[in-house]
Formats: sequence, structure tokens, C-alpha cells
Amino acid sequence: MKVHAEELRFSTGGEIDLVDITHGIERIVRESGIKNGQVLVFVPGATGAIVTIEHESGLLEDFKRALRELIPKGKGYLHDRIDDNAHSHLRATLLGASECFPVVDGRLVRGTWQQIFFVELDVRPRHRRVVVQVMGE
Repeated sequence: MKVHAEELRFSTGGEIDLVDITHGIERIVRESGIKNGQVLVFVPGATGAIVTIEHESGLLEDFKRALRELIPKGKGYLHDRIDDNAHSHLRATLLGASECFPVVDGRLVRGTWQQIFFVELDVRPRHRRVVVQVMGE
């Protein structure tokens, strides 16, 4: 089995910024030379997440609103006594730090309307990295 790993690096605009990383992942899969296997997309960090969602402006705004309603900021979280971003950590835990996708015939397999996004959940802009690991033959 062959393993190929790279990182995507980018800056975010702060709380609930959605960064479409689909094309970067597709490029890494293509350039890996792996024809059949899996690709793991992982964010090291406690206030970022990886999700799949259609890249449509109304849906992206609906997603942001749902996160704000589901886990609102300023609700007296204990962690806020240390750092004012408890809601960021809770949202990241709910969404998850990774996704895994099949690679077939050298291409990332995803649905027509399924793009891959990094979700910035911290309260300020950040410099981020996403680890992309392609494994297979």
C-alpha cells in the first residue's frame, strides 16, 4: 500500500467562515498517483471542522444559522471563564475534525453537489492547515 500526505494551508475570516477546499483535495489525490483507496481529510485543532455540503449561498447561510441556534455563544459555558470560545469548541466537537472519501480510478469520489469545506469555528481569523492523506494502490 502506498501513502501520500500533504497539507493545505490558508487563512480564515473568523467565526463560522466556510472555506471550500474541494479542488485542493482533488489536486492532491490526482498528484498522489494512487488509483484506488481512500483519502482522509483532517484538521489538527480543537476549533475547526471538516464537513460536506453543497456550495450554494443560501444553504451556506442556513448552515451558519443552524450552528448559531444549536450552540449559541454566551450561554454561561464554564470554558468561557478561561477563553471566550467555548461555543467554538462545542461546535467543532459536534461537526468533527475529519472526513474520509473513496478514491476510485485516481479520482476523489463525491456527489455532484457535495463539496468539502473547512469550517472555522474560532472567534477570530486564523492561519489553518488541513492534513490530506491518500492511501491505497
